Formats: sequence, C-alpha cells, structure tokens
Amino acid sequence: MSEEKTIDIESMSAKDALGYFLPKVDEDARQAKKEGRLVCWSASVAPPEFCTAMDIALVYPETHAAGIGARHGSPALLEVAENKGYDQDICSYCRVNMGYMELMKQQTETGVTPATLESSPASRVPLPDVVLTCNNICNTLLKWYENLAKELNVPLINIDVPFNHEYPITKHAKRYIVGEFKEAIRQLEELCGRPFDYDKFFEVQRQTQRSIAAWNKIATYFKYKPSPLNGFDLFNFMGLAVAARSLNYAEITFTKFANELEEKVKNQKWAFGDNEKSRVTWEGIAVWIALGHTFKELKGHGSLMAGSAYPGMWDVSYEPGNLESMAEAYSRTYINCCLEQRGSVLEKVCRDGKCDGLILHQNRSCKNMSLLNNEGGQRVQKNLGIPYVIFDGDQTDPRNFSEAQFDTRVEALCETMDEQKEREGGNQ
Repeated sequence: MSEEKTIDIESMSAKDALGYFLPKVDEDARQAKKEGRLVCWSASVAPPEFCTAMDIALVYPETHAAGIGARHGSPALLEVAENKGYDQDICSYCRVNMGYMELMKQQTETGVTPATLESSPASRVPLPDVVLTCNNICNTLLKWYENLAKELNVPLINIDVPFNHEYPITKHAKRYIVGEFKEAIRQLEELCGRPFDYDKFFEVQRQTQRSIAAWNKIATYFKYKPSPLNGFDLFNFMGLAVAARSLNYAEITFTKFANELEEKVKNQKWAFGDNEKSRVTWEGIAVWIALGHTFKELKGHGSLMAGSAYPGMWDVSYEPGNLESMAEAYSRTYINCCLEQRGSVLEKVCRDGKCDGLILHQNRSCKNMSLLNNEGGQRVQKNLGIPYVIFDGDQTDPRNFSEAQFDTRVEALCETMDEQKEREGGNQ
C-alpha cells in the first residue's frame, strides 16, 4: 500500500500554493462525484456561499474554459460547439464549455472517451448535478445555463440581479436580491433533502470575507512606484478568487502572496527591476490564448500593467450575517452599473496604479465589457489626461486576436506616453 504524500502547505510559496490549490478545486469535485455528493457548475460571480454551506462541490465553467484557452486547447472544443449550432458570435467561454459538456455527455452515454476529449488539455471536471447562475455580469449566462440544464436534465438555480441604473444601489433592489437568495436556499433544501445549514453558511460567509480581504490587499501594492507587483500575476491568481473564495484555499494563497510582496518592497525588488518606464491600466478580460505574448510585448517596452478593473469584480466585501449587505456586494460588479459609476471605477484604478496609459480589450466574446470602451477611454483621457488605445481580441477564441495588431497598438500607446512625459518634463 502506497503512503499518501504529505503536503507541506506552510512552506509553499504563493506560486506553489496556487499550483496546488487550483487543481485541487477540480479534484474536490471529482472526489465528491465518486462519493455520491452533489456537484454544481456555477457562474463566476454567482454566490458560492449557499452551495458550500450545503457541502456541494463547485466547478466554474468560465475558469475551466480560461485554463483550456491558456493551454491552447480551445479550438477543438469550439469546433464541437459550433458543429452543434452554437454561433461564433456567442461568448467563447460558453462555446468552449458547451463543447466540453457535449464530449463528456458522449463519454457518459457510450462509455468511450471521444478522441477530441482524449487529446484535450482540459481538466477532467465531472458533469454537474445542478447548475447555478447569476446575471450580475451578463445575460448570456442565463441562456448558457438554461441550455446546460436542458441538455443534462439537471436543475437550474438562477439568481436574478437587477441592473443598477442609479448608484448607490437602491434599497428595493437589495431587498429583491435577498428574495432571490431565499428562493435559492429553498431550491437547495429541496435538492439536498435537508434543511439549509445556517450555522455553516455564516461560517462560509466569514471565510469568504477573509479570502476577499487578502485578495484586495494584493492590489494595494500598485501604490509603489516602481511596483513589486506585475499586474498579469493578478490574472493568474484570480482563478482562486473565482473558484475558491469561500474556501481557505484562497485566503492561504493570497496571504502568502501579499507577504511576499511586502518582502519585495522591503528589499526593493521590483517586478521589472530598473526597467519600469511606464505603467498602464488593462481594461477587460485577459487574452488567455495569448497571455504570454501580451505580457511580453508590454514588458518589452518597459510598460508595467499596474491596474485592472477586471480582478476587482471579485471584491464581494460584505457584512457576514447581513443578507442585504451580501446582496449589494453581488450586485455592484462594475459592469452591472451605470456608465457614471463604471467610469468612476475605471478612473480610480488608473489613479491608484499611478498609470500613464490605458489599454482597452475590445473583446468579441464579451460585449458587456467592451460596449463602453471608447466612452471609458475618452473619460479617462479627459479627466486624468491619460492616453488610451483599443485592440480587438477574444478571451478564448484565437481566430479573433491578432498579435500584430496588438503589438502595433501597444507601440503607439508607448510612443504617446513617452511624448507626453517629455512634454510634461519640459514644462516643469
């Protein structure tokens, strides 16, 4: 009998902890399935607290698809989905996930692993027993998860969140969302065949807040110039903010990362060494299919990504035990708010990161995040005097991204930032 390997988490670096815990989320789901416990596929900013309190393992199709894209496995799954009738204009996260679902469904029905799945780098997450979605980031999620529920014949829990046409979030909107929370609890009680565990729920809420506090602390290190933090690391570590914020996996990893950044500041070890020439805010989802290229192109110009509103979407800070506070947290994602609020968030990110420029991802897959790019860029340019560029891309469909176009836009932005610095230097 082989002895189980002892894992020394305490001595791990933050990067090692990320490499351990992120796959463990998928392993937990596989283990739950083996033990006959329920597995839920959840939207990325849907509240995990309810399922975690009921001991339901969670899998996140968006994170799963991003990982597939980063490992260059998305084209094969996109083809499966498109052959089934899903149009190329639909979100590529959705199409990658529907392609994966279709192949796993075939495997379950026939007992034979399809060749496309056999060769895919996709982590083998089990099919869900229930799906949970929330429209606080987009309405594509509603139809996507309705289709999952129909194809797999599993229950759908949908938490409806009104769009915030005014800000702060209104009392009646928060009360409405609390009603949605209570309906989700009722559905989970029916599905699990037992009362909702409120004691466990409050414990999970407290854990979520510890994880998010540690996550938010990391971004504060952009206040240093030069910066010890490379913003692209936020994209990598963000996987745990999505998939494990209600577990201690995220808190452990983010605390390690923040402590490492503090040591770097003390020792004056900066992300780009002495080569930080400019700082930019990145607006939009990462181009997972070209994460290395986009980072290296900016680094080659000495331009550090020192802020992004995207990772802040998982700042779900609230008061544990207060459902209205929790409702507000899950309602205030910056793309679920009016232009005025969204613009103020983008400006704050640029200011906090001491950024010289703004790069906006016109994402073919995410219309909601891309629709107001030009307005956001114009606002930042007018109010902060920061130049901006927009590039065309996609989160997981390589057909919609051109390295050459990206490089040209970055070069143009860097030239503009340099010229602006020269003018400002000459006027001093």
